[in-house]
Amino acid sequence: MVKLLGKTPRELSEEAVQCGLKPFAGRQIAQWIYEKKVRSFDAMTNLSKEARQILPGRAELGVSLPVSKAVSADGTSKYLFRTDTSVIESVVIPDGERRTLCVSSQAGCGMNCAFCMTGRNGYHGQLDAAGILNQFVSVDEASQLTNAVFMGMGEPFANYDAVSRAIEVLTAPWGFGWSPKRITVSTIGIIPRLEQYLAEHKTHLAVSLHNPFGEERLQLMPVEKAYPIKDVVALVRRYDWSGQRRVSFEYTMFAGWNDSRRHADALIRLLKGLECRVNLIRFHRIPDFPYGTSPDRVMEEFRDRLNNNGITCTIRASRGEDIMAACGLLAGMSENPRNHD
Repeated sequence: MVKLLGKTPRELSEEAVQCGLKPFAGRQIAQWIYEKKVRSFDAMTNLSKEARQILPGRAELGVSLPVSKAVSADGTSKYLFRTDTSVIESVVIPDGERRTLCVSSQAGCGMNCAFCMTGRNGYHGQLDAAGILNQFVSVDEASQLTNAVFMGMGEPFANYDAVSRAIEVLTAPWGFGWSPKRITVSTIGIIPRLEQYLAEHKTHLAVSLHNPFGEERLQLMPVEKAYPIKDVVALVRRYDWSGQRRVSFEYTMFAGWNDSRRHADALIRLLKGLECRVNLIRFHRIPDFPYGTSPDRVMEEFRDRLNNNGITCTIRASRGEDIMAACGLLAGMSENPRNHD
């Protein structure tokens, strides 16, 4: 059965005709799905009664509610959704007036980064555009969301077509109508898809860097063999970052592995002259992994060295660790779940 969430108004009109309805019904359905975020055909009150009876037998909205929710002491919420093949998790992070959705693009992840719980659990399937967008319309904070980061489960550029379609819907006037400035897509650096993304979208980019030395990065990130970080940065340098679109580099701090002055200086050399930001991230320990997070003093010295050498650098506040919702911890398991009715 075809899912309507994620389709353009033109595609929805074609589906409406296939169901024996008039083409304009597609535009009406788009408004109900994207502007009003309804969860059933019955809620589409300007469709005829006949249309509302026909549609459920021919199509589905593609909307499914989360099966559980956990709330952190800091107000962060984590949601568990079932997919056709597995489960995924999404996180809503409150910060003043902002509500940021950390969205998943795959069930699990096949990139096998050694420090990531999602990668530890392996890859369990792609999400289609409906599965990605469902996270935006089905969390309790759906009407309050201000920003989105594609930093949940999965590597977005390993599911590029679905992620690209989701971005189209999020930013289109007929869709969510979001400014591209409200969206950040994170990648470990799959160069062909990165190049495509930079040509097709104006949303922000975040690159998971974690070590400026390729031979060391390869120890924990197998992607380095196919797509070296020096080549990723070289590609990013080809684009203008002085306007509305921004690039940042994510750098998780591991005590004794990537937090020395030698690493800071190599990172400065790698990024010198590039309009960017480096976000230092505290590592959240996982089982059977040899490194812990760097002490605060070491992180602060690392940050200051980058800032003093012209590289804007901040230390990201950790959120939701008590419910396994912090960076690298999403694994399809909810702590203290609250079941939805």
